[in-house]
Amino acid sequence: MNFPHLYSVERQFNVSVDKLWHAWTDASALEVWHHPVGMSCVPGSTHSELEIDGLWAYAVQVPGRESISYFFGKYTLIQENLRFEHSMHYTESKNEFEDKDFNTPAHQISVEFESRGDKSWSKFSQYGEAPEGQVALMAQGIESYFDSLDAFLKS
Repeated sequence: MNFPHLYSVERQFNVSVDKLWHAWTDASALEVWHHPVGMSCVPGSTHSELEIDGLWAYAVQVPGRESISYFFGKYTLIQENLRFEHSMHYTESKNEFEDKDFNTPAHQISVEFESRGDKSWSKFSQYGEAPEGQVALMAQGIESYFDSLDAFLKS
């Protein structure tokens, strides 16, 4: 990766690595949990074409805000049940989300996995540029995503 490391968040889950991998890579599963606690994905916005250069995308509706946060990118590395990486572009414009201009500034995301017997572990890392004060907030946001993931895996 050519981007500077911003932060990492990791957690262990009481499910197999197969189930954890599926939650992170299946569009239907992502649409249910891939958002901070108290928020939701916009129905129909989530895509996960798990192949190199395959589309990864979703949109999050924030309660009390008129705007929607849109994220999209392309998978750049896939090692089943071990790691995947993708670019991540961000916009609050529905038109830009629909157009998916991959030439806009982006971050790089890496998600690692490890089987730990009947449990599994995952680590989310984000690389790119961000104002220093914003990095701690970004990490807190991903902690909340992990809380949503944990609730999803327990359901």
